[in-house]
Amino acid sequence: MIVSLIAAVSADGKIAEREDQTSLDWTSKEDTKFFVSKTKELGTVVMGRKTYDTIGRPLKDRRNIVLTRTVSPEPVEGIEFTSESPAVLVDRLKSEGVQGVALIGGSSIYGQFLSAGLVDELFLTIEPVQFGTGVPLATGFERLNLALIHTERLGDHAVLLHYRVRR
Repeated sequence: MIVSLIAAVSADGKIAEREDQTSLDWTSKEDTKFFVSKTKELGTVVMGRKTYDTIGRPLKDRRNIVLTRTVSPEPVEGIEFTSESPAVLVDRLKSEGVQGVALIGGSSIYGQFLSAGLVDELFLTIEPVQFGTGVPLATGFERLNLALIHTERLGDHAVLLHYRVRR
């Protein structure tokens, strides 16, 4: 199974200016098109509770898993809530035959999966904006060496970088 971290980041490495901000406020339509295509290809998305609250609904045509410290008392159609650790979640999904997982945010989820050594590749769209302050891509993990696999210009000003984690 491949675990892919997918994120749009500002030129100064932030995924948002503030925690409740949706990336649609500042990312390109080309990045949105890539995000939809790639997450549908992978089939399963994993996000944190804050990211889910920001999106506000399940993403169509994808299995939606929300990793949270407290599982929602009320079921939400199209959303699986879990408090499993990243390692346990990945093992369960592997045993279910899942081939690909897209980590779609936020910073805490990215950091937890990176810290656990579970990320195989990163798709980072660098958007032409600098926030100065804001939410970092991830924290709390050790150095990670990457191999650049592919670069692609998205629209007139954004760049998509595809990295593989070097083990």
